[in-house]
Order: sequence, then C-alpha cells, then structure tokens
Amino acid sequence: MSYDLIFLLEERSTKAVLEAILPKLIPEHIIYICIAHQGKQDLAKSIPNKIRAFRFNPETKFVIVHDQDSHDCKKLKSKLLDLCKDAGESEVIVRIICHELESWFLGDLSAIEQAYQLNPESLSQKQDQSKFRDPDQLNSAKEELKKLVPAYYPGTHSRAIAPYLSLSKNKSRSFQIFLDGIQKILS
Repeated sequence: MSYDLIFLLEERSTKAVLEAILPKLIPEHIIYICIAHQGKQDLAKSIPNKIRAFRFNPETKFVIVHDQDSHDCKKLKSKLLDLCKDAGESEVIVRIICHELESWFLGDLSAIEQAYQLNPESLSQKQDQSKFRDPDQLNSAKEELKKLVPAYYPGTHSRAIAPYLSLSKNKSRSFQIFLDGIQKILS
C-alpha cells in the first residue's frame, strides 16, 4: 500500500495519542500510518529500514516523533535527521516531545479531567499555575500526572486522555509545534 504520510513513533502510547488527534487534522483523502516502536533504540535502528522500505512512492512524507527525556533537543533532532539523510531521505519532519508525552496531557488539564470524570473545579482550575502553563519545562511530567491521577498508567491511560485533547487550547509548546508541523506538510 502507498502512504502519503508515515509517522515513525518511539512507543505505543504516542501512537494511541496520534490515532486520536490525526483524524481531526488530516483530510480523509490523505492516507497515513502510525508505526510504533519499542523505545528509542528500536526507533533509531528502524528509521533507515522504514525509509528505504516505503521510499517506492516519492511523494511519501515521513514524520518522526520522539521524547526528549534528558537529551539535548537540538542534538537529538540532528541525530535523527542524520539517520534519515543516511537512508536517502532529507525532507523529514522531526518533532521532539519536551520532555515526555505526559507534557502534552498536562498542557490540557481539562482533557485529563474529562478522561477520568473528575470534578471540574479540581483540575482544570490549575491550568494557570506556572508548572501547567508551560508543562514542557517539567523534568518529569509523568510523575506530575501521577500526583494528579494516581491510577495513571502510560500504556493504557494515554488512550483515555487523547480523545479529549484540545488542538487549540493545549499549553504544551511541543504539542503546538507538532500540530504546526502537520499543517506545514498538508499545505
């Protein structure tokens, strides 16, 4: 099958999020696929192989989504772009989630509130607190999310939150940069 867009992702929880938000962004006539990997090393090894395997359609565009974690963002992006260039593809969109996927969730506390059916005054009111106004600055968004929702488990709970994420009101800058990248590809 020929795809217009191929998303190469670090993990399954990112795939769950993208499968919830991409249909809101991408027109139906554009065919895309999200391919999850088993972490950073698996993704890095897979990038050249996937690019070569799907390169039969010169119109195919690739998007790589990777958590920053403790890496230097610019160096990480450069390394991923180098892997793509070595495989013969120089026009790839690389988007780094600062620092981890949970930052995207903390950028929209209302989505967490809806997913867990929490009292409206309990969570979304905190969005104006400094750490939630700029959740990409948190070193451990996952731990912060577990403080708010002790039952949170990344693998399954990302599916619960993703459908409620606002594309316009999310305070995570890396989320907004990801959305902007998709808009650039589509235009």
